[in-house]
Amino acid sequence: MGADRGPEEIIRGAIQAAASESLEVVLVGPQAQVEAIVDAELRKTPAARGRVSIANATEIVGMTDQPSVVARGKRNSSIVVGLNLIKSGAADAFVSAGNSGAVMAAALFTLGRIKGIERPAIGTIFPTLSGKTLLIDMGANVDCKPVWLLQFAQMGAAYMERLFAIQRPRVALLSNGEEESKGSQLTQDSYKLLKTSGLNFVGNLEGKDIPRCTAHVLVTDGFTGNVMVKLSEGVGELIVGFLKEAIGRHWYLKLGALLLSPAFHEIARRVDYAEYGGAPLLGVNGVVVIAHGRSSAKAIKNAVRIAAQAYNEGLVPAISGQDLSPQPIEQAAP
Repeated sequence: MGADRGPEEIIRGAIQAAASESLEVVLVGPQAQVEAIVDAELRKTPAARGRVSIANATEIVGMTDQPSVVARGKRNSSIVVGLNLIKSGAADAFVSAGNSGAVMAAALFTLGRIKGIERPAIGTIFPTLSGKTLLIDMGANVDCKPVWLLQFAQMGAAYMERLFAIQRPRVALLSNGEEESKGSQLTQDSYKLLKTSGLNFVGNLEGKDIPRCTAHVLVTDGFTGNVMVKLSEGVGELIVGFLKEAIGRHWYLKLGALLLSPAFHEIARRVDYAEYGGAPLLGVNGVVVIAHGRSSAKAIKNAVRIAAQAYNEGLVPAISGQDLSPQPIEQAAP
């Protein structure tokens, strides 16, 4: 109910997922309002009939609501009701395009953390020239401890193994230099833990190397990760703006743009967040996917698909089964 485009777009995407992925979808929100939209959408997508149900939730969480207040005070909101469906076993995975802070707080309060995980983290797929990289954390934890970054790496590696069938994913640490001695104290201490973790750790990665990143998992604190993602979005918009401005000046450039339109469409598809649906909240004891507030129906459809895949591939048991304790660091000889 709290997404930027309103419930219509969310319901449309969920119904499309139910039809194309052969899933059963539970829509959580005000019963009468949701029913009216569902009836209209099912006429357009009849293949989803019998696969969509509604769970009534009378309270609505806004983007400005305080996460802790939602988790404890709005017990009949769509976020809390939906997460309780996971807790009770009535549903297998949860997707929301609403207040991400409220989703995280309510997930922690309702589902709890996986044993051994100190802080859950949000991961997002970042397109690169080499393929796909999971950036973790992208905003859940602004101030971090080294052991948290180690656990982010372990959870990220499990995600790439399970959802993308990558054996021994390469893990890198975001820093301002490739050398082990570079970076903040957090980065240097995290490097030591990652080096002895048993993960396929490939060392530090600088910002300039991210677009051609060969690592499958890129680890950083939530402050840096969030800035990086938003800067990337802004740079993308800047480049598109420059292209449109340049093409608009000359007729022959317009002709060239027309000839190159298939390439432009392919590039747009590869960098479109809607292709990946949403960001997994890793570390809570259940499958939770946070979609962008401005998600289109396509993005919601793919978020539901990713959530179902994470459940079917046993992502939470895979994270639970890891040795999440840091290995002792060998001290250098005096």
